[in-house]
Amino acid sequence: MDTMTLLKEKQLKIGFIGAGNMAKAIISALLNKGLVVPAQLIVSARTDTRLAEYKQMGIVTTTDNVQVLSQCSGSVVFLCIKPHVLPSVASDLQQQGRLILFISVLAGVSIRTLSEAISGRPDFCGNVVRSMPNTPAMVGEGCCVYATDPSVSAEQKTVAAALLSCLGLVREIPEEQIDAATAVAGSGPAYIYAAIEAMADGGVKMGLPRDLALSLAAQTVRGAATMVIQTGKHPGQLKDNVCSPGGTTITGMHELEKHGFRNALMCAVEAAALRARALGEK
Repeated sequence: MDTMTLLKEKQLKIGFIGAGNMAKAIISALLNKGLVVPAQLIVSARTDTRLAEYKQMGIVTTTDNVQVLSQCSGSVVFLCIKPHVLPSVASDLQQQGRLILFISVLAGVSIRTLSEAISGRPDFCGNVVRSMPNTPAMVGEGCCVYATDPSVSAEQKTVAAALLSCLGLVREIPEEQIDAATAVAGSGPAYIYAAIEAMADGGVKMGLPRDLALSLAAQTVRGAATMVIQTGKHPGQLKDNVCSPGGTTITGMHELEKHGFRNALMCAVEAAALRARALGEK
């Protein structure tokens, strides 16, 4: 029996503490893949304002984190809050948390810190998976990296991997690499959205209608990414293949080099990784 079939048969109750964009992305992926039905999900947030959309989807909602934990005892809860909110929900986690597999999406927050928040003890090893998905999971084109606490059982690892695989590409990595992966994959969509917007603006400046310029820019990025993935060729080689001697593309590439395009992206990744690390040290 494959993992997806096993999960469907288990009919797990899956909870979400936090109802923001990342919770929405994960829930959308789980539902779109048919891995769960809305009745299997329960979502909490501090106010009802965030929960209206989930109620319309037939998902159980609450402003009480403890209700999520009690209904998901022996199952799975995603922690989708902001890092600075963790201390304020720690007392809730400590009431019911020890029988739950927690999958965290908190940027920069280590497994050790999460385990301490769940148990109230600095030496406690909790059932914690630290993950970093990205928002394109909403459309089935996300990616996610994760690391697990040593106390996570083989069955729990299987469940976590199956749930996260609904988001798109999924890889288990050492925890010390997660901040860097967050900077590339977690923050990366924003860099690419900015690039698409800028390309479209350039097209508009040169006379294209806005909707056409945006469609061309977005599809060009999608096509280029697919070329990298499907051909296995280095991006530099694919770039060179487009740059004819004395042509338009090499002329455009020269402008990108003059304005520090690659350096800007590298600096963005570095800065985001350092920020993720700093968030975990607070």
